[in-house]
Amino acid sequence: MIDKLEFFIALAKNQHFGRAAEESGITQPTLSAAIKQLEDQLGVSLVQRGSRFQGLTPEGQRVLEWARRIVADSRTMREEMRAARRGLAGHLRIAAIPTALAMVSRLTTPFRERHPNVTFSIVSRTSLQVLSDLDNLEIDAGITYLDNEPLGRVTSVPLYSERYQLITAAGNQFADRETVTWAEVATVPLCLLTPDMQNRRIINKHLAEAGAEVTATLESNSMIVLFSHIRTGKWASIMPLNLSGMLGFSDPIRAVPIVEPDARHAVGLVVPQREPHTPMVSALLHEARTLAAEMAKEQ
Repeated sequence: MIDKLEFFIALAKNQHFGRAAEESGITQPTLSAAIKQLEDQLGVSLVQRGSRFQGLTPEGQRVLEWARRIVADSRTMREEMRAARRGLAGHLRIAAIPTALAMVSRLTTPFRERHPNVTFSIVSRTSLQVLSDLDNLEIDAGITYLDNEPLGRVTSVPLYSERYQLITAAGNQFADRETVTWAEVATVPLCLLTPDMQNRRIINKHLAEAGAEVTATLESNSMIVLFSHIRTGKWASIMPLNLSGMLGFSDPIRAVPIVEPDARHAVGLVVPQREPHTPMVSALLHEARTLAAEMAKEQ
């Protein structure tokens, strides 16, 4: 039953029998047969069938909720038994918004020192993708904004408050200022994250509140692309204080705090709202709370 529920979750996520089968490591006929067997066992139709996938039935949507819960509980049980035998070991999957990627090492490094048999995968995702990946059991935890858009059913640990700075080259407009306003920042040609990123939506919101509008001269979903352009001295950007501090921008690059308002948005760890958590997620929550206390002293 568990494997059929996992196949069903993959189908709901991919909305395509072929892609779901490929992700699950089986053939499409095998996946189709498993879904049909699950329907027979439950006595309801789960999928709207036609020449191609057309969506889930209302019963299928409800079964999907149960499937995610049952599969997650099954994985938790297996991991807990493995931890009881061998100590904490396994693979921890974390997705983080681009502006938080630079600080993930402050979470994973002390975690691995305590639990050397745990390995990690760290991927960059938008805030919406972080929540979707949590729902689909593709990641164990995410690092994202906590207070700007709805999170759904998650357990969260606030880590730090994101504040914003104009990052520009010495000699450029506003580079010699102690602070700069959001309205003034809008007059500078900027390279920014793409509009699907919550960081960009936050920036657009504060600019709009200041009565300003910005047209980015360059957009990217990669912070590396933005960094490389800023370091040429010919581009400017808006970046979080924590991020610019970790990257150690130095002359000829200036970081000028943006005020009016001095905006702050909470960033933190999110995991599925589930009890009990897997041993690794429980250990990660503990590590996050320790890190949050450290970062609070720094701010």
